[in-house]
Amino acid sequence: MTDPTRDPRFLQDPYPAYAALRSVCPVQPVPDGSGGRPGYLVTGHAEARQALGDARLSKDTAAFFAGKESGRRLHPAVAHTMLATDPPQHTRLRKLVTREFTTGAVEALRPFIARTAEELLDDWPVGERLDFVTGLALPLPVVVICELLGVPHADRGEVRGLSAQLFSAGDPDAVDAASHALADYMTGLIAAKRLAPGNALLDRLIVARDADDGLSEEELCSLAVLLLLAGHETTTNLLGTAVLALLEHPRELDRLRRRPEEIPAALDELLRYDSPVATATFRYTTQALTLGGCDIPAGVPVGIALGAANRDPERFASPDRLDLDRDAAAHLAFGHGIHRCLGAALAKTEADIALRAVLTRFPGLRLAVPPDQLEWRRTRLVRGLAALPVST
Repeated sequence: MTDPTRDPRFLQDPYPAYAALRSVCPVQPVPDGSGGRPGYLVTGHAEARQALGDARLSKDTAAFFAGKESGRRLHPAVAHTMLATDPPQHTRLRKLVTREFTTGAVEALRPFIARTAEELLDDWPVGERLDFVTGLALPLPVVVICELLGVPHADRGEVRGLSAQLFSAGDPDAVDAASHALADYMTGLIAAKRLAPGNALLDRLIVARDADDGLSEEELCSLAVLLLLAGHETTTNLLGTAVLALLEHPRELDRLRRRPEEIPAALDELLRYDSPVATATFRYTTQALTLGGCDIPAGVPVGIALGAANRDPERFASPDRLDLDRDAAAHLAFGHGIHRCLGAALAKTEADIALRAVLTRFPGLRLAVPPDQLEWRRTRLVRGLAALPVST
């Protein structure tokens, strides 16, 4: 069948296409975009939650593409991260960093996050137009994850640029080049830290690697790259889509401005309403299975549309309506199961702090262009704004 997600209007508003797919069947065959290779797309909430936790859906990208000519030259540190592994390898790698992202560990970062947000907002002009993405949504999470990992201040601009290039889906050659540049940078940083150790997360991973060889050198580099990318990508998109949703719903915006203590609870609904990760990372069937009444053969890709699942009327009444009183805790924006986003608590803490600061300091914040003129990032994997022009 024709894949409606390839409609040019999809980037602007994917939800009508998702609804059209889901109205036929919550799981159905579509071209998956990997060179036209057929796959299946999951758009229902119950089916997505089941698929995210189903061990018959493997994330072992290397195994799936072994012997297949893809034409891509992504560096292995980017192509084969922890996200592209199954247990027991995934379990071993995730265990090494889980303690760094617990609620307690994230709360310890709150003063640094708040100080960084205020410093960024100090540069905002009053009564003028600016880009919310470059002014706060991108630099805040980049600075935070770089601080956590121990990336030197002088390198953070370079890291930010390479990350942005890596997600420029319209230019595969640029993406491939960025993957190698980022892996080379991380390899150099690891070498530098071995000569002059610090006390950041990357230093502790190096100790784990060198002390008991529980981590290969390739895994060390790949894990560092993944933490850097995943540590800010979701949060940048979340901040942009959350602010846009509030600016388009003045009543809800005013409510949170008057009662900022409600922001943490409101974040689940904002995540549900416009998921910062549109489609979960690559999975394929290791054996034939039935999902949502659809028979899926072995050895085919299965895309799980988190954004579609979060707008499923079978799970959320009036799903296209932003309702800050809704219990939206069952959203799948951070995934589900053993691969659920490791940095979910950090992302929500950063969003809480950033929204409080913006709404307090800039009560007149408003969109500077009509919503239909906004530029969205040209990728079906994440749902994020390339720019969000606002007036202060």
